[in-house]
Amino acid sequence: MKRAKQDIITFKADASLLEAMKDIPNRSEFIRNAILAALDSACPLCSGTGVLSQHQKRHLDDFLADHSLQECQKCHDLRFVCSRTSESRSKRRDCFNPKKKEVSCSQSTQMEEPSR
Repeated sequence: MKRAKQDIITFKADASLLEAMKDIPNRSEFIRNAILAALDSACPLCSGTGVLSQHQKRHLDDFLADHSLQECQKCHDLRFVCSRTSESRSKRRDCFNPKKKEVSCSQSTQMEEPSR
């Protein structure tokens, strides 16, 4: 059976990182696991880039209009807390595509451009 080819990835490390890692028995495995854990924890909106597209920013702004960041009383990390009532949850601004004149984020129905 043929083994899958593995690629080699290298990166620069400063002296303090090298010192911190010197006693790790299998640094390659440690780095692989750290990268996989970081990818698993990446922001689902920007995929870990830290940069949002215009549309993503608009969606985030809509979300943040009815949500706040609050400290969790158990673990003390920040979390989103929804401030909407069940009635206001059904009202949301859709993403309008002016070229196609349609809504693209919910049901794909024809509509006029929303007024702002």
